[in-house]
Amino acid sequence: MSTPPLRKDAAQNRNRIIEIARRYVDDGRPLQLNDVARTASIGVATVYRHFPTPEALLETIALPTIEKLLQQAEHAVAGDDPWIALREFLAAAIEVLLTDPAVPPVFAAATDTLEHTGELKRRLATAFAELLAHARAAGVIDPGVTESDMTPLMCGIAYAANIHSALDPTERATLGLRYLDLLLTGLHRS
Repeated sequence: MSTPPLRKDAAQNRNRIIEIARRYVDDGRPLQLNDVARTASIGVATVYRHFPTPEALLETIALPTIEKLLQQAEHAVAGDDPWIALREFLAAAIEVLLTDPAVPPVFAAATDTLEHTGELKRRLATAFAELLAHARAAGVIDPGVTESDMTPLMCGIAYAANIHSALDPTERATLGLRYLDLLLTGLHRS
């Protein structure tokens, strides 16, 4: 069931809310709906009408990046070389985790507020499982490595790179990719 399109003024308000919330998240500020409303010069009721919870707003902010990551995963699954496909997807995932501060809390959340978020996360998990299975089947990765092994390893890489908070997101992503290369060198089988 599709929702009717928003009126022009409602769409502008929604876009303004998202724009302000994006700045809050990028600046590391708490995402409080009342604060977003004040900064956006929009009534609090309007903000709550569009986004009933801060989690719904955070997921909305993160969705474009998660959708792009899913496209990269699906493209990688269709690739010919299982090692390159896995490596490129993991590099894209690390880059996302280190450059878009809206994504890690959405991935870490025990529940999803928006149905679309849950669907994207499930599809992403399925694509990642396929990538890992293809790599194991091709003998290019240790056969004992599982999805449940890789998740904390990826989180560890993101955490290690984020410790260097003085670096800008691009520099942290570069550092994270270096750590990923080190990890993958240890997992790779020729």
